[in-house]
Amino acid sequence: MIFSSIIFLLHFLPVTLALYYLAPPRLKNTVLFLCSLLFYCWGEVRFFPVMLALILINYLCGLGMGRFDQNKTARRVLLVVALVGSLGMLFYFKYANFVLESINALLGTSFAPIQGISVLPLGISFYTFQTLSYSIDVYRREVDTEHNIIDFGAYVVMFPQLIAGPIVKYRDVSAQLHVYKNRYNLAQIEEGVTLFIFGLAKKVLLADAIGALWTDLIGVADDPAVTFVGLANASTPLVWLGILAYSFQLYFDFSGYSMMAIGMGKMLGFDFPQNFNFPYISRSITEFWRRWHMTLSGWFREYVYIPLGGNRKGLKRQILNLFIVELLTGIWHGANWNFICWGLYYFVLLAVEKLFLLKHLEKGRVWPHIYTLFLVVVGWAMFVGNDPGVEFGLLFQKLFIPSGGVSPVYFLRNYGVLLVVSVLCCTPLVAKLWDWLRRRTWTRLATVGLLLVVTTAYVVGNTNSPFLYFNF
Repeated sequence: MIFSSIIFLLHFLPVTLALYYLAPPRLKNTVLFLCSLLFYCWGEVRFFPVMLALILINYLCGLGMGRFDQNKTARRVLLVVALVGSLGMLFYFKYANFVLESINALLGTSFAPIQGISVLPLGISFYTFQTLSYSIDVYRREVDTEHNIIDFGAYVVMFPQLIAGPIVKYRDVSAQLHVYKNRYNLAQIEEGVTLFIFGLAKKVLLADAIGALWTDLIGVADDPAVTFVGLANASTPLVWLGILAYSFQLYFDFSGYSMMAIGMGKMLGFDFPQNFNFPYISRSITEFWRRWHMTLSGWFREYVYIPLGGNRKGLKRQILNLFIVELLTGIWHGANWNFICWGLYYFVLLAVEKLFLLKHLEKGRVWPHIYTLFLVVVGWAMFVGNDPGVEFGLLFQKLFIPSGGVSPVYFLRNYGVLLVVSVLCCTPLVAKLWDWLRRRTWTRLATVGLLLVVTTAYVVGNTNSPFLYFNF
């Protein structure tokens, strides 16, 4: 079920909120748990056992660690069971066939692919990391063991962040999960509705619209009658324009989803962590990763980088830790070599900045922004290099070896205004404009109301486009 679909906006969300608000305080988590399961099973019912198994494994291991509080060996064994069980399922569904294909290609073997796992369980990378954070934090005694399986299940499957984040740690919401009365107020609900509408506008008015430029270029769509350029026929300037459009699309799509999730969390009485902070204004790759997908970066920093030694064990160890984290970041995004290359690409950039470049970037004013944006856009070309209609080698050949073909003039004429709007919406200027508009009640309500009307009209009149990060 897609957040920007009619069935979600006009049926599921209103009914769920009504049931949640009307439910007695002690039953709110039960309503949230059951409605979230319905949300997940709507399109992924065959993977319900996977979700249930992850909940039970981490819930029971958490209970065991609480019971054997003074037995270090037992607690360690239970943590290993939680890690192996959770990561084992993630590996089986997401990476097993990729590993088999890679072994066949490298060694000339003929292992048959595993049948029935060609479709990835929706959101498995996100909710696996959430359940793992709970088990690790219980082991570290940073959170108390959750004894109520309904409350724990509500945390894991909470529908706003279930499919594509933000990655919410248990400690982020544990206190609110156990506040049964006065969990939310009207001001919080109003803020949540506003964030949700802004996120929806990002998705349908910006991401889907600017993404059409990239679709026009690579030649992939549901309607076979539509004519496309095709990557092989595009000129180098047009390919650069297309990958820039994809960069905007990915940002507005993912940050829009996160904003909608955070908004719905507030409607339900929960404060989810921020996931984006205008990453395209960064002055270094290091800063970019502090602003992009912040909950994923924070998860790897807390549960991988710091336990490996972080910055405490000398420069060589720092570089090794950085290599491991960026490799895992690439692998987390997908079972394909282009994602591994993408992760290693960022390792090289981050290592170079740490060793040589960061002090110079901090002194610059304009060129660090240009440097960062250029490298990030190149990274997105690597990221999208395995998508339908995209040939990795041809894409980079077109980008870096000047070639003729279809001119970008037609696309600049049709998408020029949208490109300018996209640039502006990637900066804090929009936040400053909203801060000014929200000072007066009538301007605040008029802005939100106008966005609601326009986005609703767009949703009703257009085909729903799934969020890009649903694939991960």
